[in-house]
Amino acid sequence: MPKQPSSSPVLRFLYENSLLLVGVALVLATMTGQVLTGWQEYNGELEDLKLLPLSLGQYLGTGHFLEATFENWESEFLQMGLYVMLTIWLRQKGSSESKKLYEEEEVDREPDPTKPDAPAPVKRGGWVLWLYKQSLSLAFFLLFFASVWLHAKGGAGVYNVEQKQYGKPQISTIEYMGTTRFWFESFQNWQSEFLSIVSIVGLSIFLRQQGSPQSKPVDASYDETGE
Repeated sequence: MPKQPSSSPVLRFLYENSLLLVGVALVLATMTGQVLTGWQEYNGELEDLKLLPLSLGQYLGTGHFLEATFENWESEFLQMGLYVMLTIWLRQKGSSESKKLYEEEEVDREPDPTKPDAPAPVKRGGWVLWLYKQSLSLAFFLLFFASVWLHAKGGAGVYNVEQKQYGKPQISTIEYMGTTRFWFESFQNWQSEFLSIVSIVGLSIFLRQQGSPQSKPVDASYDETGE
């Protein structure tokens, strides 16, 4: 029997948006922990370099904070962007994360501009519709490239503090992007995100989680593909 909506608008809003709201709360909680521990960690590094410690406000403007934040964000956006694109064309027999092997699916059909509740870009058509049809992957890749730049900018800031302290030349953000340090930071995060794709695609063939849309039904066969 379907769950009945709450009569309270607030409770209904919380229930209908609970997945996103809890996700945002987890981001804010872990970001707070990152900031506070990163601030203490960086002040320890500055002390080793015989430099003055920073206030919390000053720390939020440092390359250390930028690098630590966007080094991780870039890998997340890369993972999601690639995953969205790869699942258009590629299949995995038995995985809940794959489209059906041979059948057409609802997501493959052309949008219907006559549908009453269709989004405005669908009703408008033309280039607006084309852009809207690619908007999810485009958003992820734009966020990825922005995060790469901010990662490099923050990394260059930290690198230049070290360089200055030892009397060595400073470098630009673009120059920092050519260093092995930048690419080491990127590759170690990217591979972990690709591992998570392999894990969810592969494990969902054989393992189940009752009640989760990321899992097949508990009684589904190993060969059954899709949710």
